Amino acid sequence: MWRNTRRGWGLASILLHWASALAVIGLFALGWWMTGLGYYDPWYNLGPWWHRSVGMLLLLATLIRLGSRLFQPTPEVRGSRLERQAAHLGHLALYVLLVVALVSGYLISTADGQGIQVFDAFEVPALVSDLPNQATLAGQVHWYSALALMVLSAGHALAALKHHWVDSTDVLVRMVDPNHSRRP
Repeated sequence: MWRNTRRGWGLASILLHWASALAVIGLFALGWWMTGLGYYDPWYNLGPWWHRSVGMLLLLATLIRLGSRLFQPTPEVRGSRLERQAAHLGHLALYVLLVVALVSGYLISTADGQGIQVFDAFEVPALVSDLPNQATLAGQVHWYSALALMVLSAGHALAALKHHWVDSTDVLVRMVDPNHSRRP
């Protein structure tokens, strides 16, 4: 039930998928909201603290997801050849944008040489800092990659709904029910 099969996703992959989806949406909303905070707003420091902490946990979850894809099978992609290719390219783009957004966020936060406190439980060290215009350039990459990630994520969700409601396939059900593919 925890591991993937060629017929369906395991519970670990399902939980990481939905936790990542919620984190991406929440981080985007929080990041957008933070841009309008004034210096004297009580959330001026707390918002970025939450944003960085969740972002670093999402980076860890993403690395786990990518690593697990090396050691576990992925369910077969159904549909026409074009749909299978689009699904493969779409998933690849989602992962690339997610990593770019997370790494650029890390580079913004560590530009001054300070590590990132993750919910005051541990610190992610600043491995790269003091590059010319690091915070500014990483900030631009962060914004545009996050925006592109949201657009592509919306397309991903719409494609899943299309497969479920229009095509009547089990693509969406496989990402919700780990036992679906194990039933006779």
